[in-house]
Amino acid sequence: MENVFKDAILPAKEALKKAPKITGIPTGIEGLDELFFIADVENGKVVKKNLGGMPSFSVCNITGVNDTGKSLMAEQFAIYQAQKNKVCFITVETPANYVVASMKLRAKAMGIDDNVVDENIIFIDATSHYQLRDDTHSLLNTLAYAIKEYKIKFTIIDSITGLFENKEMMARVIVRMIYNFLKKWYQTSILISQKRSAHDALSAEAAGGYAISHIVDGTIVLSKDIVDSPYKERMYKKPLGELVRLFRIDGCRMCGHDTKIRFLEITETGLVKILNPIGGEK
Repeated sequence: MENVFKDAILPAKEALKKAPKITGIPTGIEGLDELFFIADVENGKVVKKNLGGMPSFSVCNITGVNDTGKSLMAEQFAIYQAQKNKVCFITVETPANYVVASMKLRAKAMGIDDNVVDENIIFIDATSHYQLRDDTHSLLNTLAYAIKEYKIKFTIIDSITGLFENKEMMARVIVRMIYNFLKKWYQTSILISQKRSAHDALSAEAAGGYAISHIVDGTIVLSKDIVDSPYKERMYKKPLGELVRLFRIDGCRMCGHDTKIRFLEITETGLVKILNPIGGEK
């Protein structure tokens, strides 16, 4: 028989030998870690257990319109993990030197020594090198070199939208290549994506349609709204004219997750916090 790839045929017990154990990865974002959980069996009963963070080895998409806290969340996660691990931050929107300056200030706001940014965060500057933005193979070869050279365990791309902004028809192909690469290298990853408009702001659709959310392991959606009617005043329990930021986990195939729409706060020092659901219950 021709074109038979026998090495692609794997009994479950063989595949299991390569399967990593899924654990919780603390994010450094207040209110987020307790929103992921797993089911276990104790004394013959199914018990819900807090995972204690986003699932390890997952590729998570954070999407939303502008100024909703996407990059802030990614930077907080990177800084928190950089206390003990090497993190790769691929910047596609802003030159690396500006991102470094911002992250050092954010580290101070988190009460973390800003030297962790210097020592443990490795930047790939796709903003200043158009070849990395335009050629996904070059980007992934560069990332592979960085992972091997610095023993990187966490990868963040801000934003993946910048890698297909002038060729959205290729979005699914590009995202699939990056996703498969990150899974092959056992990276716990965050991909930032952008929405074209605020229409259906709490959906997972972004630039490139549903290309990212259909492929990745999970999607977090951020949005914002103005309290401009008595209806919204009652729903949000906020005064007229106030800006409300919202958070929702759209899905996560690697573990259970909270599905409620929650308030999100960006503090004066630029830190993101996930608060109570809009209905008021915990």
